[in-house]
Amino acid sequence: MSSTHPIHSALSALDGASVWLNSEPLTADGLRGSVGLVDFWTYSCVNWLRTLPYVRAWQERYRDRGLVVVGVHSPEFGFEHDLDNVRRAATELGVGYPVVIDNDFTIWRSFENHYWPAVYLVDRDGRVRFDHFGEGAYEETERAIQRLLGVDGETVRVDAGGLAEAADWGTLRSPETYVGSARGDRRSSDQRADGLALNQWVLAGDWSVSEEAAMLETAAGSITYRFQARDLNLVLAPPTAGAPVRFAVRLDGQPPDDHHGLDVDESGEGTVSEPRMYQLVRQRGVIRQRTFEMTFLDPGARAYVFTFG
Repeated sequence: MSSTHPIHSALSALDGASVWLNSEPLTADGLRGSVGLVDFWTYSCVNWLRTLPYVRAWQERYRDRGLVVVGVHSPEFGFEHDLDNVRRAATELGVGYPVVIDNDFTIWRSFENHYWPAVYLVDRDGRVRFDHFGEGAYEETERAIQRLLGVDGETVRVDAGGLAEAADWGTLRSPETYVGSARGDRRSSDQRADGLALNQWVLAGDWSVSEEAAMLETAAGSITYRFQARDLNLVLAPPTAGAPVRFAVRLDGQPPDDHHGLDVDESGEGTVSEPRMYQLVRQRGVIRQRTFEMTFLDPGARAYVFTFG
């Protein structure tokens, strides 16, 4: 989506931000004369994770030609307010450009933003000239960068894999699903895992469900989801005290074998050691409906949202 409107007041919200990663504080006046790419993100969001290789590639290609990338970290979940968590995620994910911490959503509101991720391109005079929300439109976005910089050339080639690999949209039949009570839906009242319809899910064991997440009070609880997608991800956190939580994953009652995700081995074993998104299933070959079951061997795990790819 292209747009042209004054944005000096929006960029001025940077002036009051005191916490930055990878940079000294940047200001609206300091960015004048440069082309700015303002990227709203939160580190557990799969949609943002899949855009990261492109944002990083644009920063590397165009930073010497006048592009300044500013990542605005506006947290979705409580654990994403923690600076140490954001700093660790930025390091692990290779986010090397300037990042401003927007825990109170001041910059978010100044841009009248509503989405993760969202990209705004700001020209040398401080006006928004292009915006895009969500994944995709990578060539369109890069061409807009080139126009604002006054350069041309081939667009970057990005070979994204792992957590950043684009979704298999042709086989994807399962939607983002929140586990907390505020936005949770499609939770089955039938406790039998074999009775779930597509995109229904169920908790078994001693869980307490808050607005944001479900927390397992005692060991040996499980969460089961009937899904169709190449990838199944789940945002998880260990207990507040930080003790790791062991878990076991089953697909249709069996160890995942070759269908295990990055955070699970072939036997289905893994550990929740830090609050983030965990890739638990990556189906190989023909993508079909499967029943995912995750059993936690220790108490205290918190589950926030399923995402698929």
